[in-house]
Amino acid sequence: MGEDEPVFLMRVTLPDRPGSLGAVATAIGGINGDINAVEIVEKKADGLVVDDFIVDLPPNQLPETIVAACQNLPDVHVEWISRYPEGGGLQSDLEALERMAAEPEHAAETLVSLCPVVFRSHWAVLIELSPTPGSSYSTTLAPDVTPEIVEQLAPFDATHRVDLPAGWAPGWGDSTIVVTPLTQDRVIAIGRLGGPVFLDSEIARLNHLAALVK
Repeated sequence: MGEDEPVFLMRVTLPDRPGSLGAVATAIGGINGDINAVEIVEKKADGLVVDDFIVDLPPNQLPETIVAACQNLPDVHVEWISRYPEGGGLQSDLEALERMAAEPEHAAETLVSLCPVVFRSHWAVLIELSPTPGSSYSTTLAPDVTPEIVEQLAPFDATHRVDLPAGWAPGWGDSTIVVTPLTQDRVIAIGRLGGPVFLDSEIARLNHLAALVK
């Protein structure tokens, strides 16, 4: 990967049958895109699969080009494409668990720091609910969490998705967020600006990892 080549994360729904993945790879190669990694996110009951692709594009190539190339294929739909965090790479839940276990006293902060890569979120934040609601640890791109923002993320007794309209925080557009409790007084929130919504399988994975925070 060249230093000037932008990296994109692209989520694609395609038929779960032989040749479909190869056809998408050929379409990406046809516009000089370079696939760094592919991961199956979810298999659907209707014969479709959701895959995440991390792709390098030449500096002169717009993301719309790769969307058009893929969606020209039968039954292929690009759900979402966005710039991928610099230095990012696909990280497995197992790797996250290993890092959490290495420093159990900081497991919550470790999980927050890994969420943008593990769950393809734009940001993550550890929220203390008392005595004054607010963040105690967050990733670089996370919003400033005020008590008023915390109220919009309730309830805090179960892992759930929250979809918020533009303006939910100063300067922020519409966002999709998952909130998961760690203890009675601490929760983790992860968010994507503009989508895509978090799949049930992603929410279940986050809930599982959060349950292992001591």
